[in-house]
Amino acid sequence: MPSHEGNGKTVFITGAAGGIGRALSVGFAAEGYEVVVSDIPAQLEGLRATCALVEAGGGKSHPTTGDVTSKQDCDRMVADAIGWTGHVDILVNCAGILHAKRLEDLSGEEWDRHIAINSRSVLYMTQAVLPDMRKRHWGRIINIASLAARQGIPTEGHYAASKAAVVTLTRVFAQEVGEDGINVNAICPGIILTEMAMNKLGGQEQVRFWEKATALRRLGQPEDVVGPAIFLASEKSDFVTGQALNVCGGLYFH
Repeated sequence: MPSHEGNGKTVFITGAAGGIGRALSVGFAAEGYEVVVSDIPAQLEGLRATCALVEAGGGKSHPTTGDVTSKQDCDRMVADAIGWTGHVDILVNCAGILHAKRLEDLSGEEWDRHIAINSRSVLYMTQAVLPDMRKRHWGRIINIASLAARQGIPTEGHYAASKAAVVTLTRVFAQEVGEDGINVNAICPGIILTEMAMNKLGGQEQVRFWEKATALRRLGQPEDVVGPAIFLASEKSDFVTGQALNVCGGLYFH
């Protein structure tokens, strides 16, 4: 059964049809939060599967679909969430893509798509939830960035740039909305063994290589991101804002 940590609060999670987004949805529900899960319409079946996992654990969930690169869709999805529970207390911006390519081979369209989905979505979704959070003078925004934002990675320059923008948006939003009782933080996961990561790694040989590079001698599971996110959503993090927390098993130390 869910715990009482969430205390009736609602969390809105983008990119929730699988991977880290799904793990966060299940994890927040287990802590007593009501969960709004969102993704693009093509991922509706994945969203339903996420809702089934939430509800199997005794939690409450509500699916909504839309394009996070569209301000109109972001506003509509947040309005849908507020219509369901009456408020959005926590926003987790988790939607993201990575299609590896060397910068010299990258097209303008590929650059724009990564910036739109990974960065612009954070701007639009945050804008959408701010009025409701300001009304109650309380809110938490958690942006899933990446360890790639800390340093350039070959074949991921466009992805790294988009996630570095997420870290910067986090820092600036934190300064602009702090007086409204809203905390804004980011999580920078290292290598988390999602479908997207496995497509990039390519096989078990690369997995073993990167496992040896971490202090904990293992790579992350989506569930490893849940604890840090729960902390940043809770009142235990009242004095934490504008920060980007590495969750990487000791792959990076700056």
